[in-house]
Amino acid sequence: MKNIYRQTERGFEKLTAVATAILGNSITFIAALGMVIFWLTNKRFYTQDIHSAIGDVILGVTFLYLFILQKSFIHFSASLHLKVNELVSSHKAASNAVMNAEEKSEEEIAELSKEYTELAAQIKEVEKESIQNRLDDTKINRE
Repeated sequence: MKNIYRQTERGFEKLTAVATAILGNSITFIAALGMVIFWLTNKRFYTQDIHSAIGDVILGVTFLYLFILQKSFIHFSASLHLKVNELVSSHKAASNAVMNAEEKSEEEIAELSKEYTELAAQIKEVEKESIQNRLDDTKINRE
């Protein structure tokens, strides 16, 4: 059962990657724009009442906005990933396991997240001990 879930999850990740690439493509936007222009220049559009026409225009603009948002998201996401990868690669103590995290599966990201959560808990514990030691040292110095 777990194997079926993993295969389904990988298939869905591949499908979303393909859909994202298609929706963010300039050619797809041009095709959608042509479709909206054809739709709005259709004789049927001019014979309907004003409320339906306004609704159709809003629907067409919203449809095109989907492609614009997807393209801008892809651009923003790619630039953000480059910046994070640069920061990780420039820091000697950083783990390179998070490099190109956008290419990892959700399962791999969940594992990395769990490791970093455990690391954060360990760091908090060390910080608490350090603070407690400093407080103890301060008390001893005052006495």
